Amino acid sequence: MELLSYEFAQRALIGALLIGVLAPLVGIFLVQRRLALLGDGVGHIAITGVGLALLMSWSPLPAALLVAVFGALFIEVLRDRSRVAADVAIAVVFYGGLALGVLLVSLAPGGASTKLNTFLFGSLSTVSMSDLWVLGAMTLLIILVITFWGRQLFVAGLDSEVAMVQRIPVRVLGVVLSVMAAATVVVGMRVVGLLLVSGIMVLPVAAASQFGKSFSSTLGWAVLVGVVCAVGGLLLSFQVDVPPGPSIILGALVVFILAVSWRLVRHLQGARA
Repeated sequence: MELLSYEFAQRALIGALLIGVLAPLVGIFLVQRRLALLGDGVGHIAITGVGLALLMSWSPLPAALLVAVFGALFIEVLRDRSRVAADVAIAVVFYGGLALGVLLVSLAPGGASTKLNTFLFGSLSTVSMSDLWVLGAMTLLIILVITFWGRQLFVAGLDSEVAMVQRIPVRVLGVVLSVMAAATVVVGMRVVGLLLVSGIMVLPVAAASQFGKSFSSTLGWAVLVGVVCAVGGLLLSFQVDVPPGPSIILGALVVFILAVSWRLVRHLQGARA
């Protein structure tokens, strides 16, 4: 493709590749803990950070990351230390973050609403080299975390009581997972967008779970699906001139539907045998 000869397209492609790897790595632990919507809630609270950055003429990435981490920790505290259920805690942050973010953007100087759209749905031209360095560093860091503490995260998500008996720090790992989710959402906002990045965290995992025979195989398949959908969706957005976020998520949705259909067909064939 001729378009890939341009530097902005190359940066966007590298960003899509990295987020395709990173998002399912974190998403599989969220799905296991029945916190699939955590990324969505964090994405909406990150809008507050972007709105604050636009209002104060700050760099959006650090502001969004700081607010998103705070929001993720707030959800974890509500879920763990109060009678508020996980879905209610996420909803509180979801609506509060969205409302405050829109309010701040409305108070920002002219043109802020247009800039906000690039963060909500992704943009091919706004992925900078600094964004790629941050995304690459975050991907490497989370790979290291999962390499050293992946088993503990798995056991804590599978059965917290068993994990406590094994002296696994369940609450600490819950905080670590929340921070990883927040960081993934924010670093993925340039490519996929804050409103849609949760989809690339969850949909590849949901598709991979249809044919993965173990946790490790499901993780491997999820990363493969994430990479294919992220890169494929980005290339499609180049062709039809649309934001990359919707293309990436719709691609992941198609893969999920095909995976569910394949499993259903296999089930029916087994029932007839």
